[in-house]
Amino acid sequence: MLENILRIAISAILINNFVLSRFMGICPFLGVSKKTSTAAGMGMAVTFVMTMAGTITWLINKYILVAFNMQYMKTIVFIFVIAALVQFVEMALQKYSPSLYSALGIYLPLITTNCAVLGAVLLAIDTYNYGLVETIVFNFCAAIGFTLAIILLSGVRERLETAKIPKFMQGFPIVLVSAALISIAFLGFAGM
Repeated sequence: MLENILRIAISAILINNFVLSRFMGICPFLGVSKKTSTAAGMGMAVTFVMTMAGTITWLINKYILVAFNMQYMKTIVFIFVIAALVQFVEMALQKYSPSLYSALGIYLPLITTNCAVLGAVLLAIDTYNYGLVETIVFNFCAAIGFTLAIILLSGVRERLETAKIPKFMQGFPIVLVSAALISIAFLGFAGM
């Protein structure tokens, strides 16, 4: 059991990283990675939402949707759960950390449509058929992988601000090249 949990964790964080390998969650990855503090805040928000969404949707799926033969409602119910969790995070950040709330801007409510969150939930339930513990570990570690990727890119972007970059590569082109290089670096974990 512990070996399986460790395999799931390493796979979700490094090998099958949702941003760098599956290319899910690219919008906040590119949009919120200008500053490390903002990237870390987004990472924490996604970690909370993804972990809670995985737990709640697994329970809803097992004890309501499957029990009442309503699996066709899975996607809409899961999106509703994710939207409710994002709304909770948004209200909490607005009250307890207004600076982070305004720094995240439009990207905070976009967690609702972040395909990495819905993708992790659906993969855990439909593709991998994980139990509750495995689902929680998978979703939490997938969010940690997202956080790792966005913080790495934000560190590179902060460093690029002081670097001499050719005019044609300044701005978004160098960000895309940097993201691609980070993604290539993560391919090294594929052999694990």
